[in-house]
Amino acid sequence: MRDIAKELKALRLHGMASTWTELTAQGDSSTSASRWLIEHLLQAEDTDRAMRSIHHQMSTAKFPSHRDLAGFDFDATQVDQHLVRQLATLVFTDTAQNLVFIGGPGTGKTHLATAIGIAGVTVQSKRVRFFSTVDLVNVLEREKRDGKAGRTAQTLMRMDLVILDELGYLPFSQIGGALLVEVQT
Repeated sequence: MRDIAKELKALRLHGMASTWTELTAQGDSSTSASRWLIEHLLQAEDTDRAMRSIHHQMSTAKFPSHRDLAGFDFDATQVDQHLVRQLATLVFTDTAQNLVFIGGPGTGKTHLATAIGIAGVTVQSKRVRFFSTVDLVNVLEREKRDGKAGRTAQTLMRMDLVILDELGYLPFSQIGGALLVEVQT
């Protein structure tokens, strides 16, 4: 049986929680008819909050497009499907390990990185941020130029997973490279 008072407090509905406690103290007949309705309302609120959280986290992540593992053709590549599905649990983030995809253009690196990031948000409730490496370097250089260095780095420190795409494909300045290394440490 659900602890309605506890769930109401968790939702910061302290007045309702104390009133519920008072009503249940009066006896079962005063609350039994209401219990079913309140439990369903609490479940609906939990579901709604979870969905809004996922929507917010997906917007914050700034994925280039929606990709998932179901849409990746493992048969057409040499990618280890079991390993990728294991990586999608994001267990490697618990020990602050890095993951690097190496391969030529069109081999699915961005698709897999995005799919792992989306699984992180939707299944693991992780905070994820996706960047094209050149875009991140440009943001870091702009911050430094505007005297606001460190803001993006602080934001990234709160993320569970930061995805850098296209590292090495496009050149960036030596200063930008140094700023990128600084963020990674």
